[in-house]
Amino acid sequence: MLFEVNRKLFSRSDRVKGVDFHPTEPWVLTGLYNGQVHIYHTDTGALLKTFEVSDVPVRCIRFIARKNWFVAGSDDFQLRVFNYNTHEKVSSFEAHPDYIRCLAVHPTMSLVLTGSDDMTIKAWDWEKGWKNVQMYQGHTHYIMNIAFNPKDTNTFASSCLDRTVKIWSLSSISSPNSSPQANFTLEAHDKGVNYVEFYPGNDKPYLVTCGDDRTVKVWDYLSKSCVQTMEGHTNNLSFAVFHPSLPIIISGSEDGTVKIWNANTYRVENTLNYALERAWCVALHRTANEVAVGFDEGIVVLKLGKDEPTFSVDSSGKLIFTKSSSVLSANLSGLDPTSFGDGQRVALSSKEIGSSELFPTAIIHSPNGRWATVVGDGEWITYTALAWRNKSFGNGFSFAWGPDSNTYAVLESKVQLKLYKNFKEKPGAIKGAGSWGLDGLYGGPVLGARGNGFVIFWDWETGDIVRRVDVDAKNIFWSTTNSLVAIVAEDSFYILRFDREAYESKLEEGEVENTDEGVEEAFEVVADVQESIKTAKWIGDCLIYTTSNNRLMYFVGNESYSISPLDTPLYLLSYLPAHNRIYLADKDLNVYSYHLSLAVVEYQIAVIKGDMEEAAGIFKEGIEKALITRDGRGRLARFLEGRDLKELALQIATDPDHRFDLALQLDDLDVALEIVRAESAVAPSTPPEEGVTMTQAIKSSTEPEINPESITKWKSLGDRALAAWRFDLARECFENAGDLGALMLLLMSMGSQGEDELLKLADRAEREGQNNLAWAIWWATGEKERCVELLIKTGRVSEAAVFARTYCPALVPKTVVAWQEELKGRPKIAETIANPEVNPELFEEGWAAVLEKEREETSTLSESPVLVDVTV
Repeated sequence: MLFEVNRKLFSRSDRVKGVDFHPTEPWVLTGLYNGQVHIYHTDTGALLKTFEVSDVPVRCIRFIARKNWFVAGSDDFQLRVFNYNTHEKVSSFEAHPDYIRCLAVHPTMSLVLTGSDDMTIKAWDWEKGWKNVQMYQGHTHYIMNIAFNPKDTNTFASSCLDRTVKIWSLSSISSPNSSPQANFTLEAHDKGVNYVEFYPGNDKPYLVTCGDDRTVKVWDYLSKSCVQTMEGHTNNLSFAVFHPSLPIIISGSEDGTVKIWNANTYRVENTLNYALERAWCVALHRTANEVAVGFDEGIVVLKLGKDEPTFSVDSSGKLIFTKSSSVLSANLSGLDPTSFGDGQRVALSSKEIGSSELFPTAIIHSPNGRWATVVGDGEWITYTALAWRNKSFGNGFSFAWGPDSNTYAVLESKVQLKLYKNFKEKPGAIKGAGSWGLDGLYGGPVLGARGNGFVIFWDWETGDIVRRVDVDAKNIFWSTTNSLVAIVAEDSFYILRFDREAYESKLEEGEVENTDEGVEEAFEVVADVQESIKTAKWIGDCLIYTTSNNRLMYFVGNESYSISPLDTPLYLLSYLPAHNRIYLADKDLNVYSYHLSLAVVEYQIAVIKGDMEEAAGIFKEGIEKALITRDGRGRLARFLEGRDLKELALQIATDPDHRFDLALQLDDLDVALEIVRAESAVAPSTPPEEGVTMTQAIKSSTEPEINPESITKWKSLGDRALAAWRFDLARECFENAGDLGALMLLLMSMGSQGEDELLKLADRAEREGQNNLAWAIWWATGEKERCVELLIKTGRVSEAAVFARTYCPALVPKTVVAWQEELKGRPKIAETIANPEVNPELFEEGWAAVLEKEREETSTLSESPVLVDVTV
């Protein structure tokens, strides 16, 4: 079986006797021989929490995630329950008069089963204050393990050192005075039975056991017969379990090894040894391919295989996928696209159509959808897609269909590539294949293959090399038009255009000398995008893809556009043009959907080709038939802007912010003004009178409120209006934006024509508390008296007095009185300030003459007013 085994977590600790995964958090729980309980983060390996549970070994431990608890059984006969968030001990009581060896938590009921060295199993109900609601007796030695049947949670199995496995029923709990008997007993092993576990699928009534006789056995519990006995460990076995999604059995032993067995052939696929001494316990994550194993010297968490589901969708929307060895079918085209929104889970009914004889790593539909090929375990089998009947099979770890459904290629080894026509081999059809170390095949108009640091393409008919590209690729996707190909690397992807005519013309000219390189003109690089692709599908010349950071995107032309962020990792199933929707699935094949209008994509492709007439027709039809939504128009507007077609983008855009930005870039100030005017006026705070529309109420409002978000737009439009010498428009913009500084500069630049407006602006600035601006205007217009009044009003009396002494002597007495009043708490300082009306002799130039000169200057200025020159 070809799947990877990667170590996610490796941590040394005291002997690990119990282990469990949290169902939703990336946590693994360990119970140690020293009495402690640890919680590790499976992704980072960090030790998150430590609990001092007891002074004796903790032999069994389980999460109860719905209560934020874990429950632990130990050698002091106590069953303890802790809240793993608060570290609070929820409960502690003596559950048995001997060691507690094992426990199991019911998946839905409030029950915990415990097995002990006292040879009994007890059921505890936490909703009833951890009352013992039933006792199961019948074993004659230590109880080693308990497991609920996932297909019937009313039954459970127990394994014991008395060499038996017993199946029990929970129905006896309703009769607490009864003495329940086992449904039946299996004489399972020649020595003690250490573990029992049910098969998780629905297709087999199996359970697996292991014991001190160093064997693993698979049982049919309906016929009570042994299906298979597996030997290979060299010491007592501690556990053996079926994997929930992979067709494997995992066993661990006191010989220090963990073995992975094929659940179909029962042969050993892998033996793991982490040099941590004896293996004691195991836990399987139910929603991820993760396995935790506890040893004498620590814990290891393994990642088996991949999380990606195995599926294929043909062009009509028929989906084929696998769960364990079962093959199921569903039809996406039968869904009602109006019944769900973007990102919502889609209710998709499926049916089982057969089973796979292989552990599938890939399913590949033929181009016409008639055949489906399953690849796995170094073999391939082609089935009829409808009836799931075997058509052909062979050895190979990679398979690719040709441009029609009669041609395909198989990679049997890195240097052995075979081509088939009408299900018959064509010997020697692919030239030079044996000189390349190949890792995978990809179907399309030409046969693609990837190796270490290169991608190579062959012609299906002649077997000649079309082109070799030096790139370290991990996937290849051909467009449905067969003209574009996406070569996906680790952190980027490349779009190449395939030109068959150029390739054939070069061959006819006989100019191809280096056959290992092929024809350079056969492919042209269209784009190099720094984006990590996870899954991808083409619709025409548009590539839809999901990224490693969970975003749904599409690429057209030479740009990528975002459709939506994804909450969880999703994998592309298909795009159905009739639905205008993209269908995706998570690793459990739960289906989700997002809208993408085909009309939007076709419009973009037409623009890229330069056919604007066709693009206009597509847009018109899309609007008439409601195929292009408001969101689609916004996407097209941004696309057109990126291609410097801003006039057309302005016509298509619906978002006011985007339209405003486009109008400014085009200097279309009238459109920008219309947008910002519509955005600025908001409804009055009081409702309109009866018979008056909201629009009329806004227009009749004497002081319409300005939308704060539009202030920036008014300022931007005002700046552009100034640059275009449209002073009236600039003035309106600055007024609406409340930009009094810019308005002052504009009015000052108009000279005496703007003097009256400047005075009004100064009054407004003073009302709004912009005193510096008001003072600057008073000063620039020669209103010295107003300057003095503003200084006094704002508490700057001393500065008012100095200013008046210099520029308007008639106001000096007023400012001195105000200054002295301000200093009345400091009379000695106040007395030192001279008032010209009281002490004229202290002013050496003669105060009367100063006042007469001021009157003459004021009279002259009033006859010919001049705005003070201010250099900006």
